[in-house]
Amino acid sequence: MGIIALVKPKISAHHGKRNKPTSASLTDSTPQPTEEIDLTYGRHAVLAALKGDRQINRIWLTDKLLAHGQFYPLVKAAKANGTIVDEVSSLRLSQLTQGGNHQGIAAQVAPYEYWDLAELINQAKQTHEPVVVIADGIEDPHNLGAIIRTAEALGVQGVVIPQRRAVGVTSTVMKVAAGALENMAIARVVNLNQAIATLKEAGFWIYGTTTNTDQLLHKTNFSGAVGLVIGSEGSGLSQLTEKNCDQLVAIPLVGKTPSLNASVAAAIALYEVFRQRQ
Repeated sequence: MGIIALVKPKISAHHGKRNKPTSASLTDSTPQPTEEIDLTYGRHAVLAALKGDRQINRIWLTDKLLAHGQFYPLVKAAKANGTIVDEVSSLRLSQLTQGGNHQGIAAQVAPYEYWDLAELINQAKQTHEPVVVIADGIEDPHNLGAIIRTAEALGVQGVVIPQRRAVGVTSTVMKVAAGALENMAIARVVNLNQAIATLKEAGFWIYGTTTNTDQLLHKTNFSGAVGLVIGSEGSGLSQLTEKNCDQLVAIPLVGKTPSLNASVAAAIALYEVFRQRQ
């Protein structure tokens, strides 16, 4: 997935027109970073956005990519729905993306819309033995993006994150998730432990990954509806979250490294859940 930056382009006085802009107008419309609009770039990221449900306001791409068989029909359909399509040079894309690896295309998309927790649970329960990941205080956007990417790849139904003291769906999260966000329900909640209680009421058994237990991951039965809690990079699970888990599980480590990166721990734990269900 390509890099995503938060930007707010300058508004043209001729916003109603769809004509190809001149070099001067392209310079004037170069996005400037804000927290209002997502600029997605890179082929995987834009392709996922084009195939997904998010509104796309504008697309910038090179003439070479415009003629690409994979992109042409999608870009044509987006233009028919009101998306502004600008054919630009690779140099202009580099300026728009502030030197990012744009791969010939960038798109201005609407900000990510979080799911309501109840809606996430209802959708998850449409699946036999659903799995929901609960991220407890993940502050590194690379970790959250990697967790979302792994979760989607292994068939997880949703991810729950807290509003405070944790990263949300940022530009870096989108970049690392590599398109997985278009196919993953993310709920952002005010109170994570209340969300855990709600998941329990819905029939989920909550497992917390920690080093503070003798119960090993591969010796744990992950049948039924699973809520898997992943702790923060530095301190792991909070005391209250750990207390609210139905069962704590540990990933066995035999080397000298005392702990794992949060996204790596999530990947190992999720794969064990996946493996047991094959």
